[in-house]
Amino acid sequence: MAKTAGRVTTVEAASELREMMERFQADRETLDRWYPVERSPQRTARTRAFLSEWLANVERLDYNSLSLDGKIDYQLFRNHLQYALRRLETREKADKELAGLVPFGRTITDLEESRRRMEPLDSAKAAAALNDLNRQIGELKKKAEGLKVKKTVAYRSAKHVDELERNLKTWFDYYNGYDPLFTWWVGEPYKAVEAALRDYAAVIREKLAGIKPGDHDAIVGEPLGRDALLAELDHEMIPYSPEELLEIANREFAWCEKEMKKASREMGFGDDYMKAVEKVKTLYVEPGKQPTLIRDLALEAIKFVEDRNLVTIPPLAKETWRMEMMSPERQKVNPFFLGGESIIVSYPTNTMTQDQKMMSMRGNNPHFSRATVQHELIPGHHLQLFMLDRYRTWRRPFETPFWIEGWALYWEMLLWDLDFPRSPEDRVGMLFWRMHRSARIIFSLGFHLGKMTPEQCIDLLVKKVGHERENAEAEVRRSFSGDYPPLYQCAYMLGGLQIRALRRELVDTGRMTDRQFHDAILQQSAIPIELLRASLTNTPPPREFKSTWRFYGELK
Repeated sequence: MAKTAGRVTTVEAASELREMMERFQADRETLDRWYPVERSPQRTARTRAFLSEWLANVERLDYNSLSLDGKIDYQLFRNHLQYALRRLETREKADKELAGLVPFGRTITDLEESRRRMEPLDSAKAAAALNDLNRQIGELKKKAEGLKVKKTVAYRSAKHVDELERNLKTWFDYYNGYDPLFTWWVGEPYKAVEAALRDYAAVIREKLAGIKPGDHDAIVGEPLGRDALLAELDHEMIPYSPEELLEIANREFAWCEKEMKKASREMGFGDDYMKAVEKVKTLYVEPGKQPTLIRDLALEAIKFVEDRNLVTIPPLAKETWRMEMMSPERQKVNPFFLGGESIIVSYPTNTMTQDQKMMSMRGNNPHFSRATVQHELIPGHHLQLFMLDRYRTWRRPFETPFWIEGWALYWEMLLWDLDFPRSPEDRVGMLFWRMHRSARIIFSLGFHLGKMTPEQCIDLLVKKVGHERENAEAEVRRSFSGDYPPLYQCAYMLGGLQIRALRRELVDTGRMTDRQFHDAILQQSAIPIELLRASLTNTPPPREFKSTWRFYGELK
C-alpha cells in the first residue's frame, strides 16, 4: 500500500507468509484425502497434531519484521488455525452425543482405516465381525422406539449411520471381486449389514427425529447457543454480541419498512406495502422469457457501473459470464438465483406442480430480479470471483462470507444510493431483498439463541417480508441444513454494512475515489473486513490483534 498525491493507491505486494500458507493448504488437503472418515478418532488426533504444529510455527515468526501484507496474513492464518482447533473440540463433544445411538461406529471406521494402512485382512474374521455388527444393529433397532433423545441428536445420528454405510461400502468394494476368498466369506454378511444400516437409519429418522418416510424436505436444525455464537463472531472478527446484531438488524428492517411504505404510496396502496409487494409479484415474464430478461438486466447493471467509473471491469470478466437454468430439485433449497462465473436461474419447468410454477415465477419477477442479477454477476459475485483468482490467491482458502456475500450486498446498497431503481416497483424489488437480508439476521440468530423455531422463521419471511411460503421454507431449510456456517446468513447484511462504513471512511473523505476503493477491495482477497480496513488505511494490526471496529457505531 502506498500514498500518492494525498490519496491511497493499491500495490500488489509479496507477503512473507505466502509460501507457508500455500504449503499448509496443500498439506491439509493431502491429510484430508488420506483420512476420509470424518468422525474417525485417528483423523481427529492427526488433524489436531497437524494444526497445533502449524500454529506453533506461525507464532514463532518475528512479527515486527513482517510487512503490512505479512502482518495481515499472520492474523488471517493464526485466526484460521485457532478456529480450526476449536472446531475440532466442538465436533468431538457433539460426536459423544451420538454414542448412545451409534455405538458401533468404531467397528466400521477401523475396517476402512486398516485398509487405508494396507494391513493384511483376515476375511473369515471380517465376516465374523460383520455378523456381530448385524446382531448389534438389530438389537439397537428394537430398543430405538423406547429411547428419549433430542430430535437434533437423532437427526445427526441418522446422518452418521448414512456416512458409516458409505464408509463400509468403500471398504467392501476395494476387496470384492479382486480377492476371491474375501468375496466368499464377506459377501453375504456385508449385504445383511448394509440393509440393517439403512433400516436403522430410517427408524431413527422416523421414530426419534420425527421425519416421515420420504420427507426429504424436513427442516431439522440445531441451535448453537449464545456461547458458540460468540466464538463464531470472534472468528469472523465481528466485535458485537448476538443481541447487538439483532438490534442492528431490526433497525435496518425498520428503515426498509419506511421506504417500502413510500414506494407503496406511489403505487396507490397506501402504507400497506405487502399489497405493493404482491402487485410486483404479478409482473413476472412468461415461461421461456426469463433468460432474455436476465441478460438485459445484467447488461444494464454493467453499463450503469461503467458509466459512473465505479470499479474496473476487466474485458475478459465482462466477456465470460454465463447463464444456466436451475433444476427443480435444487430450487427446493435455492428458489432464487445462484451466481459466480455463471448465473444460475430459477424458473419453472414442466415437471413442477402448478403451485410450484406460480411461486417460482412470482418470486423471480423482473423487479425482484433487478437486484439479484447485479448481485450475482457484475459488479457482484462474477467480478469478485474473477478477481479472487488473480490477486493474493494464497488467501483464498481462508475466505470469509462476510467479504464474499458482504461485497455483493454492499453493491445493492450503493446502487440504491445512486438511484439505480427507476420506478417504485424497482424500489419495492430492491427493498424486498434488503428486508430479506435483515430478516436473515433476525431469524438465524433468533433460532441459534433458542428464541425462534423453524416454523416461526418461515412465518417471519412470509408475513413481514412477503415471501411465497415454499420459497420461505427453502430459505430456512438452506439456513439450518448444516451445509453453511452458522453466521453465513448474517454475513450478507453485516458484511455489506462493514464495507459501506469503510467507504464512508475512505471515499467520502476524499482519500480514495470509488474506483480506487473498489479495486483495492478486490485485490485483497476474501479476508475479514477489519483486516481489509487495516490494509486500505495502511495501519498494521498489533501482534495480539483483537477485533474492535464498531462499524455500526455504538448501540444502546
